[in-house]
Parts: sequence; C-alpha cells; structure tokens
Amino acid sequence: MAYKRLFSSVSNLSDRVVDTFRRSLAYRNALPQLAILAVVIGLAVGLVIAAFRMIIDAALSGLLEGEVDNFEQLDLLTRSVLIAIGTLLLISLMGRIKGHRREMSVAHVMDRLTNHQGYIHWKNTVLQFFTGIVAMVSGQSVGREGPAVHLGGGIASLLGRAMRLPNNSAPTLIACGVSAAIAASFNTPMAAVIFAIEVVVVEYSSISLLPVILSAVMGALINRAFFDKPLYEIVSHVGDIAIAELPLLILLGACISVAASAYIRLNILSLRISERLMPSISLRLVTAGVLTIVVAAAVPAVMGLGYDTINAAINVSVSLSLLLIIGLCKLVLTPVVVGLGMPGGVIGPMLIIGACFGAAFGIIVQELFGMGGQHIGLYAALGMAGMMAATLNAPLASLITVLELSYNPDLIFPAMIVIVVASIGTRYSFGMEGMFVEQLKYSRRELDFSPAKIALRRIGVNSILDRSFRISEKKLNYEEAKLALASNPKWLIFEDNTTMNALVAADLARFIENAPVDVLSLSEDIDLAKIPGRRFEMLPIHGTANLDETLQAMRETQRKALYVRSGTTALVSNIQGIVTIDAIETFYLPR
Repeated sequence: MAYKRLFSSVSNLSDRVVDTFRRSLAYRNALPQLAILAVVIGLAVGLVIAAFRMIIDAALSGLLEGEVDNFEQLDLLTRSVLIAIGTLLLISLMGRIKGHRREMSVAHVMDRLTNHQGYIHWKNTVLQFFTGIVAMVSGQSVGREGPAVHLGGGIASLLGRAMRLPNNSAPTLIACGVSAAIAASFNTPMAAVIFAIEVVVVEYSSISLLPVILSAVMGALINRAFFDKPLYEIVSHVGDIAIAELPLLILLGACISVAASAYIRLNILSLRISERLMPSISLRLVTAGVLTIVVAAAVPAVMGLGYDTINAAINVSVSLSLLLIIGLCKLVLTPVVVGLGMPGGVIGPMLIIGACFGAAFGIIVQELFGMGGQHIGLYAALGMAGMMAATLNAPLASLITVLELSYNPDLIFPAMIVIVVASIGTRYSFGMEGMFVEQLKYSRRELDFSPAKIALRRIGVNSILDRSFRISEKKLNYEEAKLALASNPKWLIFEDNTTMNALVAADLARFIENAPVDVLSLSEDIDLAKIPGRRFEMLPIHGTANLDETLQAMRETQRKALYVRSGTTALVSNIQGIVTIDAIETFYLPR
C-alpha cells in the first residue's frame, strides 16, 4: 500500500509539474521553457534527418559507383527502369492515402502553421519520409530539402500535440524543427535559422529566434556526427571584385530573375493542369515519371539531387553548352513534376539551375573579357544565391547560405548585388512573391502575416485569463448573494438553460444595496439572469488556444466572452477562467 501511495504521489506531482510547464508557455516570456523544447526538437529532428540521408546514400551507393548522385553512369534502359519502378512505388504508397493526407511540401508546413495552429498530421509526415526516399533513390528530378523541412515541422508538431502544449508555442516549435532539419541536411546552422524565420514563420523576435538557433545547433551537431563531407565545395577564394564588374553582376541578377520567374510560373501552370485534367494521383505520377524518362534519356544529369552537377559547375569542369542544357532541362522538368504531385523539394534543383546559369554566365564573361577561370566558379555561386533569393523571396537566407557553404566573406558584396537585382526583378517585374506563397495563393490558402495576427498568435489564452470568479446558482436569496460576494470576485458564473453565463459581480452588489423588501425578507430570490447588469453568454474554448483563435471564435459565435475549462466535460466545476473581448483588445494597447 505504501508503494502505491508513493507512486500516486509521484504521479500527481509530475502531472502538476507538466501542467505548470504547459501554462507557462502561454506567456510571452517563456524563453527557458522554449529553450528546453528546442533542444529536444533539434535532437529528434536531427536524428530523423540523419536516418533519411543515410538510407538514401546507402541505397544510391548500392546502385551507383563513385559519386552517390552520378546517375549519368547508368545506361538508358537502366535509368528508365529505375524511374519507372520508383514511380510505381510512389503510386502504391500515395494511392493508399486520402487526398488531404497526401499534401507534402514547404508550402503545406506554412499553411498548417498559419491557418491551422501548426497541426501537421502524422500520416503526412510519415508519408513524406518514405516517398521522399523513393523519389530520390529512383532518380526523380526533385530535391530533399523540401521533405526535410516537412519532416522537421511535422516532428515538432507531433511533439507539441503529444505534450498538449498551447498553440501559441507552435510557430516557435515548428521553426525549431525546420531549422534543425536544414542544419542537419546542409550543416549550415546560420542559414537554417534565417530560412525558418524568413520563409516559414516570417517573424523576427528574440523570444522565437534564440530557441530556433539552439535547434539549428543541435541539427548541425547531428550532421557533423554522422557526415564528414560537405555537399558543395564552393571556391575558397575568388579575389577582389572590380568596380568594372558591377554592370555584369546586375546583368546576372536580371538573368536569374527571368529564370526564377519561369520556374515559379511553370510550377503554378503544372498545378493548374493537373487539377483540371488529372484528378487521379496515379495519372499525375505516371505523367511525371514519363516526362522524367524522356528528358533523362537525352540529359541524364537532370536525375537525382544533382549535387555532383553543382560541384562540376563551381569547379568549371562542364562546357558552356552542357551547362545551358542542364539548367534549361532542370528549369522545365522539376517545377512540372513537382506540380504533378512528385514528392520532393524544389530548393535543391533550384540551386542546380542557379549554378549552371551562373557558371555559363561566367564562361561567357571569361570569353569576352578574359577573366580567370576562378571567376566562373564565383559566378556559379552567385547564380545559386540569386536563384534561391528570387525563387523563395528569401534574400537573407540565400546570402547566409552562400557564405556558410563557401566560408568566404569576399562573396558577400557581389552576392548582395545579384540577390537584390534578382529579387526585385522577380517580385516587381514579373509579379511573383515567392514559390511557396504563390502555391498557396493558387490553392486559395492565403497567409496573413499582419503584425496584429502575429502578435495574437504568440500569446496563449491562459496568459490573459481572468480567474477572479465564483460559481453560483442562477437564483440566490439575499444572504446567499452576500456570501457569493464575500470573496470580492469579478465575475459570477451560473448556468441558464445549459448555457454558461457570466455576470459582473459589481452589478449584483449594486442591486442588493437597493434590494426590494421581499428580497431583503428572503421571501423572493434574486434571479441572476434577470437583474440589471452586464451579462455575457459564454461558450467554451480549449486552454491551448492562442489569442487569434480566441478572437476568431468570438467573432464566429458573436460572443463577447468565452470560458476555458479543464477536460472535455461541460461541468461548471471545470471552469478555469474567463476571457473577454475587452481583455484581448487591451492586449493591443501600449503600456
């Protein structure tokens, strides 16, 4: 019996500690708690991404000799059979899952975070893991960065739901998962942090930034523990950039903006065609597989992740014509097959396109102006930075990516020029806001990043909950009313026709001060639903809700107050507090 009592005591204590931890996350200053979660998420995501990469590398090592991404060594028949088998496996995997559970991409993570409080279903995440492996091992023209982002966000979402954490913590947790995933994939923790903040969460604050940095560090540690070879070997020294080259950098940025805009438009066009003409996922994937086989028959370099192509472009070991052919084929093929439903990322192929076009530009510059061959590698790196910035509308993440991959501060100045020109050209000359945003706009899922929305999403309802209340019967006599007011509550909560109501306690106090004789003599009860006063009919809202959800619930139900309850049963004794629309509006006001 003593053992059982001890176990019960320890269990109750742990429940109280966890519940206190949850409640503390509803407040804006929950940095220590978020830091603890960031470490857990970073390690979990890092290990999953490491497993993801190792399975892909092991499978490709068994298929290919030398470079694990060198599909060019395979003959035409083998390449075609490999793509076909991969396509059939993807149809088998994805055909078993309902349509809304098949959504996988960075855009999906952004939508779930902004419009669904960060809820990413576990089936989408598990499906992304296995379909991503199949797509990359079979040489589909997609990247692994998109799946990595989805896996990172999905794992963070699963942890938040398993611990029943408040929804206001979801943006930070998912940003932690995304940054850890990118850091574990590329070993670029700085770029991972900026990407998560700039592209996925779209918010800069110290409370959210520090945990994201911590998760990125954990992801990078996992990367360094399992992988010792960088993906790209960007030239270590490029020399000084002459002032005379400034027009060339501007011209390169303009050319990259054209490529980035075409990349985005082709993806949206493919989404439109597949939606209108190909309702079946099987037909879409077959079409994507056939297109890949046809293009790969002529240009096998379009297959796979393409990291060998990037290294070849940077190290100037590919001819001008081949660079242009690979870049153009990748530019057309990848956005089309991804739009058709091929589970994979668009970031890796986008970097390949930028490297090819940048290196081609460098070769042309060398021929015209006689510059050294090292400048060709420089232009390849600048093409990668410009293409990433313009396509994702992520200039800072692109700049930091190139800096981390090259360890070369000499790249900063020319990269900034190319990034600015390419980003402005894509956004204002061609009207493209960024691939993921354009995908969501096409599917009629808008993202609201207004300051008010962001501020409300960051605060949990528990942080402004009014706990000064007393549970009361609907009808009270004079003595019971005085007893109810004895503890000076702000609200009296009572049930009327199965609906919870809140009455301002001061109004009851005012009423009994001038109570009629029959009330004073206890011959008539006081009906809290009828006396003059400020009353609110209330509906419940879960304690994990953020202020944005709470405000939306008030608008949809036309209520000015809601109550938070513990558990799922509608018992008056389970009420934890009241939140009013005045309290939310006061949150906006400057102190």
